[in-house]
Amino acid sequence: MEFRTSTDRLTADRASASRDERRTLEADELRRYARQIRLPNLGTDGQEQLKRSSVLIVGAGGLGSPAAMYLAAAGIGRIGIADADQVDVSNLHRQLLHRTDDVGSSKVASARDTLTGINPHVRVEAMGVRVSRENALDLVTAYDVVIDGTDNFPTRYLLNDACVMTGRPLIYGSVDRFEGQVSVFATERGPCYRCLFPTPPDPGSVQNCADAGVLGVLPGLVGTLQATEALKLILGLGDTLEGRLLLVDTLAMRFRTIGIDRDPACPACGTHEIDLLDDYDEFCSGRQTTVQQVDTVLPESLAAALVDGEDVVLVDVREPYEWQVARLPNARLIPLGTFMATVPDLPRDANIVVYCHHGQRSEMAARHLLGSGFTRVRNLTGGIDRWSRLVDPSVRRY
Repeated sequence: MEFRTSTDRLTADRASASRDERRTLEADELRRYARQIRLPNLGTDGQEQLKRSSVLIVGAGGLGSPAAMYLAAAGIGRIGIADADQVDVSNLHRQLLHRTDDVGSSKVASARDTLTGINPHVRVEAMGVRVSRENALDLVTAYDVVIDGTDNFPTRYLLNDACVMTGRPLIYGSVDRFEGQVSVFATERGPCYRCLFPTPPDPGSVQNCADAGVLGVLPGLVGTLQATEALKLILGLGDTLEGRLLLVDTLAMRFRTIGIDRDPACPACGTHEIDLLDDYDEFCSGRQTTVQQVDTVLPESLAAALVDGEDVVLVDVREPYEWQVARLPNARLIPLGTFMATVPDLPRDANIVVYCHHGQRSEMAARHLLGSGFTRVRNLTGGIDRWSRLVDPSVRRY
């Protein structure tokens, strides 16, 4: 495997572009980008450089939406969007690529329509695929810069390793409730994602926004910062977040940065021990053999058991406001914070099924029960959301 630095890559591409026929700006583009072209350190040369450049955005969600929209508006010549999901109504408060009429449709198709409407001069490549170890290198290699708009650890490590191997800079972003993070990884001199997070967190210890919630404007802020870093990298402007992690706290409206050093022993960017993409789902969920496995039950199976009169203790670990929206019959509410602080007052030999919104919080609660001596504990796969979709549509979704 030949490792190319991101600086080498961008420099080579610019040199190649200068030898090729110049991609000059059309009259409409000169008017469209007039306020941007007037910047003394950008000009028409910089705008033409943007037109020659390409950005891959993995995830057409809360982070990918503002990043894609501002990069399209700025005049990036080619934007790739990779996402295998469909638009859900719960996406709409933060994922502005999509509209109410798009619910049920492919996210990348919706994204393509929105971006083309913003700027018809931009080539949008919509890829309705899940980025995996089988396609990651090919996808990343086809673009100059990669933006991570995902919300799961396996894909973050996968993108990091692919970017290190191919010399593409990776612009990282994440959001959690009212706080966010942004950085630039996999550059020539800077650290990579593994330097900051050598190992993934314990399974179930970190919630995604579906369970933890997120302020709708926060992904817009973080995704816009990611787009800003992409433009700076392509144009060679200013100081990027290479070697720094930007922390955003919207409640305190405070921005601060902490330094990140490159780890010489990092298996990705330090020793380059990682020269093949691995099974990242296993890496993130099965790396600790000491973690007690939790049995699961499908909503359909649970519903059949209840109809047959099976004695089941249903425990809901969501928050009270969620309980008010929807609940399963005869369930007992014990919010996760209370649940984890003590051992719940439940019969030790009871047949217990724990559930939450999608199954992540309840997995933590089930593991807590197993560690406390309970023996008959199962987690409801997909939570109350899957129950509503597949068993009882009268249970409200949110």
